[in-house]
Amino acid sequence: MNDSLKNKLENLPGTPGIYQFLNAAGKVIYVGKAKVLKNRVRSYFHSRLDSPKTNALVSKIEDLIIIATDSEIEALVLENNLIKELKPRYNINLKDDKTFPYIKVTNELFPRIYPTRNIIRDGSKYFGPYTDIRSMKASLRMINHIFKIRSCRLDLTEENIEKRKFKICLDYHIKKCDGPCEGLVSVQYYNEMVNEVIKLLKGKTEDLIEELKMKMNLASENMQFEKAAELRDKINQLQVYSSKQKVVTSDLEDRDIISAAQEDKDIAATILNIRAGKLTGKKQLKLSAEPGDSLENIYSAIIKFYYNEFVEIPKEIVLEIEPSESESILEWLNQKSGRKSKFIVPIRQSDTKSLLNMCKQNAILQLKEIQLQKMKKEGSVPYTLASLQRDLRLKHLPRKIECFDISNLQGTDTVASMVVFEDAKPKKSLYRKFIIKSVEGPDDFASMQEVIERRYKKIVEENEKAPDLIMVDGGKGQLSSAVEILNEIGLKNYEIIGLAKRLEEIFMPGESDPVIIPKTSSSLKLLQHLRDEAHRFAITFHRLRRDKRTLKTELTDIPGIGEKVATKLLTSFGSLKEIKSKSEEELSKMIGKAKGKVLYNYYNSLQNTSAESSESSDISESL
Repeated sequence: MNDSLKNKLENLPGTPGIYQFLNAAGKVIYVGKAKVLKNRVRSYFHSRLDSPKTNALVSKIEDLIIIATDSEIEALVLENNLIKELKPRYNINLKDDKTFPYIKVTNELFPRIYPTRNIIRDGSKYFGPYTDIRSMKASLRMINHIFKIRSCRLDLTEENIEKRKFKICLDYHIKKCDGPCEGLVSVQYYNEMVNEVIKLLKGKTEDLIEELKMKMNLASENMQFEKAAELRDKINQLQVYSSKQKVVTSDLEDRDIISAAQEDKDIAATILNIRAGKLTGKKQLKLSAEPGDSLENIYSAIIKFYYNEFVEIPKEIVLEIEPSESESILEWLNQKSGRKSKFIVPIRQSDTKSLLNMCKQNAILQLKEIQLQKMKKEGSVPYTLASLQRDLRLKHLPRKIECFDISNLQGTDTVASMVVFEDAKPKKSLYRKFIIKSVEGPDDFASMQEVIERRYKKIVEENEKAPDLIMVDGGKGQLSSAVEILNEIGLKNYEIIGLAKRLEEIFMPGESDPVIIPKTSSSLKLLQHLRDEAHRFAITFHRLRRDKRTLKTELTDIPGIGEKVATKLLTSFGSLKEIKSKSEEELSKMIGKAKGKVLYNYYNSLQNTSAESSESSDISESL
């Protein structure tokens, strides 16, 4: 510790405030807040530190900056703003926060409502952030459909309207706007409509519907039937919208459910917005932190980042653990919302506990996606393989996959195929074909056992490494047959799955229930590609063997054509159709003049006989 830093530590004030630790290069590496600065800052240097992260931080501190504040709440706000601005290494930082869009309700005489990524503190109201762009656009479409909010950018001041600077546009004629530009709607009526939109954006749909019903009844009593009909249509549209919102709690309370998942430096947070018992929205945040940050600190950072912006603060915030600095954070939230909020950590099974579990699963899925995107960007492994490893909970990345399929026709000409994918791409030089020798009749299980034994017995004997993943085309039966023979031959440390065609279910050894991967997942598409390629390879081989047997029999029935000649013809021309199409000269070049003439005359006579038969049939029909 240098003298300058020692001097600053000795003269720390006993007031609330924030502190900034700097490294040798003068860069801020950590920002913190304190109720009593001298106690909090000195604790880093005088107490025994158990956290590896804190030890690493302290070892790099070369300087200190102090900013005293009037209250702990003021310190909390300043701390949050500085973290967002400076992004110190040892703080938990929000990633991509500038990309989150909001819905803005402008502070104008006739407010506009539109999406924005720029927050300007000009008295406007902001709703969000929307991490799901589609959700935000759907909300705006619904608002534009139900409410007559202007879409123009005209400067609609009282002076400009009185001077008739503007003219109504097409939106007025198609009843998408009431024409505030020409003073055709009062400021009071227009702003009542804007307030209705704000209630909708806050998730108060049911309250809004009840309020509109009262207005409709009042209008009807006052003989304002046109206004009542307009309100009725608006209510009907809102009820359709409300019916689409999922009811998740019976107590009709407003609450946010927050859960986080962390691995290494990546943190994924999911926030479920529950309003009046209905799930009205889902927000997702990406954060980064140094390994070793406590879960309490992570939740504290999430809450500060999320509620620091223009976000409605509910009565209840549900978490799996109470955040650090919970008292000061609650005081800050209460000041922002103007009412009391509380943290809830559910222990017993309840609707709230179930929602928290669902929120946790969403956070885990989001974390997986973050890490997969990172790996894809870095090019360390193919994205699909990493996805497959996670979906199937495999021990190793499945860089090499071998897939098997059986093909036969009513138990005849049974063959098997093995296709190999390396790094999610076909490796055709490693493909193998098998003629099933020990099985009679249509027995796919026994056939699978034969080909698995033939393939992997050699690997066991030569002490070679098994592929990262073995896959069989089929369900539980095919998988069990393969596992049985693999255990018998003594193959160790293998991973195997079965993919059933009908429902695209993935079966794994020792698990009764199949693994279901979303149909849109790249990992399922890879497995389907493997399965289809193995099927194609097997059925092509099967047809070739069947055709050769059939065609060879047909050719050898021709006088003068033996098995060797038939094989030569099939090898050269590929099919019976091609042989029939050849001229006598072409056939003679291949099998000799005499045999070529015999073969040509044989098929030529068959064609003539067929043509005569067809002609006779046509004559009979005409008579």
